[in-house]
Amino acid sequence: MLLPAALALGIFTATAEEKTEAAPGASLPRVLVIGDSIAGGYFKVVCGLLEGKADVVKNEGNAEYTGTGIRKIDEWLGDGKWDVIHFNWGLWDMYGWQYAKEDRSPAAYEKRLEELVTRLEKTGARLIWATTTPVCPAAEKTMLVRFKTETLITPPVESQYQEAALRVMKKHHVAINDLHALMLPELEKYSPAPDNVHFTGAGCGKLGRQVAEAILRQVETLQKD
Repeated sequence: MLLPAALALGIFTATAEEKTEAAPGASLPRVLVIGDSIAGGYFKVVCGLLEGKADVVKNEGNAEYTGTGIRKIDEWLGDGKWDVIHFNWGLWDMYGWQYAKEDRSPAAYEKRLEELVTRLEKTGARLIWATTTPVCPAAEKTMLVRFKTETLITPPVESQYQEAALRVMKKHHVAINDLHALMLPELEKYSPAPDNVHFTGAGCGKLGRQVAEAILRQVETLQKD
């Protein structure tokens, strides 16, 4: 079953007065955000809220599905040290898009996530898993227009992927940022259309505020150690 809404993190809003600049010469914690176009939508909001508190970078391009993650994770991590990594794969695994012929079953998804989390743990960074944002209630537009395939992800199928991911994160004691629970109650309000998995500007802002808070909590924990 999906995480209850009560586990979703609270909304974070930073005013100019609340932002604290780093001391001259001090290095900011390095944060890597890994994700698809959903992460691309909220990334600027996160950067703005964490300005002066963390150096936030997103993986180059689109993280797509877990298979892409396995192929590119070393490239995205590079040689430097990361303090916090906030990450997600999910929608591309569910919908397929150009990877429809590959095994994207919940079982294959879970196996690839296990490999990815094991790799991320080797960085020594604080890890945060973002639960996959809700699927769209209608047949997804990209699959229908580009691939002539009507793809509708039902709630039971969606739950299989969510549960697979949570099993991996629980096993590895990864912190959870429940973006699914955040957006589901107001999906109609923040979705541009019933056949679109993306979010409006206001929706991206809502996501970005919660992602910023999740990252900031880990950054503050690092500073106390």
